[in-house]
Amino acid sequence: MDRRQSLKWLGGFSAFILPVAAPAASSASESAVGPLRKPKAEWATLLPRPAYRVLFEEDTERAGSSPLNHEKREGTFLCAACYLPLFDSSTKYESGTGWPSFWQALPNAVATRTDFKLIYPRTEYHCARCGGHQGHVFNDGPQPTGKRYCNNGVALQFVPRGEKLPDLRT
Repeated sequence: MDRRQSLKWLGGFSAFILPVAAPAASSASESAVGPLRKPKAEWATLLPRPAYRVLFEEDTERAGSSPLNHEKREGTFLCAACYLPLFDSSTKYESGTGWPSFWQALPNAVATRTDFKLIYPRTEYHCARCGGHQGHVFNDGPQPTGKRYCNNGVALQFVPRGEKLPDLRT
């Protein structure tokens, strides 16, 4: 039996055995700032170990452990790896999950893919620039989008409004 016949035979279960594609940044994001590709070993030297594990090994921090859960000031949430702005504080809300949650990402800031690590499909999102894993997006958030971007706090950096954003990491 060849691969095509096997997948046809498995029907709906075929998605569980297919490899998950790497996140693809949108063309608008790539043209705006360009993708940033570094070897994992280089990222490991630039980031604290917990941030590296989440961003480049797709780990998850313990719920309720991030100080960003309680961040209420106006400002911008950046990718902790490359400093790309990902979320405006006006879209942050208390989801009760123990992780910083947002109802909308900034335009062209994140790229998504489907993951099946918990058997059922979930939408995982990554920084559109460096590919760093941020979290998962769900369809149980508040209006106007109905989305909940559930983010690992160690994958983010917060910059209060009025302070200079760091230059994008190169």
